[in-house]
Amino acid sequence: MRQILLDTETTGFDPLNGDRIIEIGAVEMVKRRLTDNNYHQYVFPERSVPQEAIEVHGITDDFLADKPIFSKIADDFMEYVAGAELIIHNAPFDVGFINHELSLLPDNKWGRIEDHCEITDSLKLARKMYPGQRNSLDALCKRLFIDNSNRTLHGALLDSEILADVYLAMTGGQTALLLNAEESHSQSDGQNSTQIRADRPALKVIRASNAEIILHDKKLEEISKKSEQSIQW
Repeated sequence: MRQILLDTETTGFDPLNGDRIIEIGAVEMVKRRLTDNNYHQYVFPERSVPQEAIEVHGITDDFLADKPIFSKIADDFMEYVAGAELIIHNAPFDVGFINHELSLLPDNKWGRIEDHCEITDSLKLARKMYPGQRNSLDALCKRLFIDNSNRTLHGALLDSEILADVYLAMTGGQTALLLNAEESHSQSDGQNSTQIRADRPALKVIRASNAEIILHDKKLEEISKKSEQSIQW
């Protein structure tokens, strides 16, 4: 269950008119747990960035001048996403740009990103859950009580992080806490240093009642329906 929340920033709206990717941000989630194994890359687009685009994301020609072109980062990016489910808000836009960039590679060895990843459009999911309502990331943050106060300009990595919060909220909430920090304190040289007393009393086992099991199964069914995936635990 490796999922990657992904976003791009571009020079404009249409790759067929010469627009290019200038930033890629991605956040990895495994079993609905954020892993901190993120991907972030600025890309020199081999063209100028229009002023109207700069007003959206704040990324200028001067800033991009020393960044690598897409062909130099393509392998690292594709190896990072390969085999994962990509969750993208308005997926056709980002997928279209990524596929266009891949098509410009000299050997075009990767083909299309759909050949390597499953694509999930979180905007399509939101429209199904909230028909007739605004379903931009900002609107969803407000509806789902997610703090996006740091988002003054669009940015691929920040938007991916916000999308992770939005997606988890839309599909039932985060089911596993990120405990890496605590775990790192309890491990040394790869071995768990937690000690358990031999004379400790037996743990009391509290079993779920039939009513609680029914409610549990109902909640799993609700999450599965919202995420369009089979959830079992």
